[in-house]
Amino acid sequence: MVLTTTKAKPLMEAALGARALRQDLIAGNISNIDTPFYKARDVDFESALREKRRQMYGDNDSKKLELAKTNPKHLSSVDDFSSTKATLFLRDGHMARNDGNTVDLDVETSELSKNSVMFNAITAALKKNSAIFKSVLDASAKV
Repeated sequence: MVLTTTKAKPLMEAALGARALRQDLIAGNISNIDTPFYKARDVDFESALREKRRQMYGDNDSKKLELAKTNPKHLSSVDDFSSTKATLFLRDGHMARNDGNTVDLDVETSELSKNSVMFNAITAALKKNSAIFKSVLDASAKV
């Protein structure tokens, strides 16, 4: 029996798995920095997370956030935000050296550090989620 504390926990676990995969790919890129004709690899993290969300919450791919209106005098939502549009980065768009290798150590190390920060944030969120659930169980045991 699998106990799910919140609907967001499986999404956070999938995000953690995708971040771990991205960490492995970046480490592989760095380890192949001297391999001729090696192409830098990356994972489209946003698409993987979007697919997991679609599986969990249904096929609604709308970018619009539906707001609950409990009073007819409430303001309606804004229709378009530019922040909801994904940005696509092509990692192999430039040649770093004459041997055909596209690994750029500066790019890889900055992506590695960004990924580490996100990995740690997701881990902290999962720990916080577990701590909240544990405190509810402890409180209910005292009743």
